[in-house]
Amino acid sequence: MSDITANNPSRRRLMQQLAAGAAVMAAPPAMAQAARPDSTPEDFVRLQKELSNWGRWGADDQTGAVNLITPAKRKSAVRLVREGASYSMARNAETKEAVDNAAPIVRKTTRNGASVSHTGIASTSDTFFISYHGMAHTHMDTLSHFAYDGKLYNGYPVDVVTDDGAAKNSIISYKNGIITRGVLMDMARHKGVDWLEPGTAIFPEDLDAWEKKAGVKVQSGDVMIIRTGRWARRDKLGAWPVKDLAGLHMSCARWMHSRDVAILGGDDAQDVLPSRVEGVSQPIHALCIVAMGMPIFDNLDLELVAAEAAKRKRWEFLVTASPAAVPGATGSVLNPIATF
Repeated sequence: MSDITANNPSRRRLMQQLAAGAAVMAAPPAMAQAARPDSTPEDFVRLQKELSNWGRWGADDQTGAVNLITPAKRKSAVRLVREGASYSMARNAETKEAVDNAAPIVRKTTRNGASVSHTGIASTSDTFFISYHGMAHTHMDTLSHFAYDGKLYNGYPVDVVTDDGAAKNSIISYKNGIITRGVLMDMARHKGVDWLEPGTAIFPEDLDAWEKKAGVKVQSGDVMIIRTGRWARRDKLGAWPVKDLAGLHMSCARWMHSRDVAILGGDDAQDVLPSRVEGVSQPIHALCIVAMGMPIFDNLDLELVAAEAAKRKRWEFLVTASPAAVPGATGSVLNPIATF
C-alpha cells in the first residue's frame, strides 16, 4: 500500500490523503478527535529502536518472536483443548475482483469429469494462481515482507530479497508450523456493535479493558487475534476501499512488546487506516515485522470463531497453522484453526 500522509500539518481536521496522489478524504466520525501525543513520525522512529528484538535470539536468527513459542508453550496450549471442536479462521477464497481485492484467486479445472475415462480409475485436476498479499486473502506475512530504512528484521539488508526470493527471513523458517495459544480480542463485541466502522482506532486502553471484561490475559508466545467485524460489515454492506480500515493504533506496539506476543492476527490489515501518524501508512506492520520480528496473520475471517467463543465464554484456544513450505517466499496463504 502507498504511504499515507497528512494533508493538514496541524492535523486539527485529521484529513489525510494517499501520497501517490489520491483525492483528499474527510476523516470518518470515529477519527474526529484530537491526535494523541504518541502519534508522531518521531515516535515511530523511536519505537523502531526501543521495541527492537534484533539479536535477542542470536545474530543469525530468522524466526523472530516465534521463538517465544517454546515446547512448554505448545504443550500448555494443547491442554486448552477440552471438546476437540475446531473452527477455521480463513476467509473463503475471494474469486471476484472488488475494490478491496485487485487480485482475485484464479482457479481453472485442467481435467474435468467429462474428459476422463468413465471405465476404471480416472482423476480430475485443477490449478490455481494466488497473489496472496493484500486485503482479501487470508495469509501469513513473514519477516522478509516489510523493511525499514533498507533493513529487514535482525539487520538483514532488504537486498537479500531478489527475483529468486528471500535469501533470509523467508516463510521456510516456519515450515514446522505454528502450535500455540490464541487469544481472541473481540473489539467489536467490546464496543457493543456488530463491527467497527472503517477508520476506527484501537488503543492500548481498549486492549486492557477487553482483558478485564473477558477475564483472560495475553501472555508470552501467544497469537493475539483482533476482531473488528470487518467481514461481517463487508458481507452485509459490500466491499469498500481499503484506505479506510479499523485497526490498531501505533501505540499498541509497545503493549504487544511488553506482553511478548509471538504473532499478531486479525480480520484486516491490523493497522488502523488512515494511520494517524503523519507520513507512515502502516506503523503496526513495520514495528511488528521489522523491529519485533513478529509475523502477522492478515485477513482472518473471525465471525465463526467469535460466535463460538462467545457461546462458550472462552476467549482462549489452541491455534494451529501450517504455511506452505516454499523457500524464499515472503509469506504464505494460510488456514489457521482454532480448537476449543
